[in-house]
Amino acid sequence: MLVIKREIRMKLDKISEVDTRLFYWFNKFTTGRNCRPIRYLSKTGDGHLYLILGLILFYLDSKHGQLFFYTSIMAYAFEIPLYLILKQYFKRPRPAMTLLNYKALITPSDKFSLPSGHTAAAFLMATIIGYFYPAYIMIALPWATLVGLSRILLGVHYPSDVLVGAALGVSIAALSIAILA
Repeated sequence: MLVIKREIRMKLDKISEVDTRLFYWFNKFTTGRNCRPIRYLSKTGDGHLYLILGLILFYLDSKHGQLFFYTSIMAYAFEIPLYLILKQYFKRPRPAMTLLNYKALITPSDKFSLPSGHTAAAFLMATIIGYFYPAYIMIALPWATLVGLSRILLGVHYPSDVLVGAALGVSIAALSIAILA
């Protein structure tokens, strides 16, 4: 049993090492640059736009709007608590807390990084948009990907935080669609 734990620990250490290297590689693109557009892009994943979009579609799209809205509400009702539970379970410190001489470009809302909530929410919304409005998937998925990337570039998440967030968002969206749609 001790051998298995040691092997798991070694694999996790290797993943963490690769994750840190990727984090630094991404962040070299923001050094000394104007990051206002990246901050703005990140803010599009704060949640306000999801509610506005849902309400607009609720009232203006008689074919899918209400079901889109209810599916989204149910999905976020699952995703937000699960995201918070996972953050408390993993308690992975944000990059600025563990990396020497590194300062994030924004102040995060909490001290833990895994999973990325912005990325989870963005991929959840992109998945639901893609289901109900397939013509817009080519806008929604790249946008969700850019929200996740912005979180790395702003220094508040490691790449694996974003990957786990994306998986969480897609999974919860798929579950909600399966239940309601």
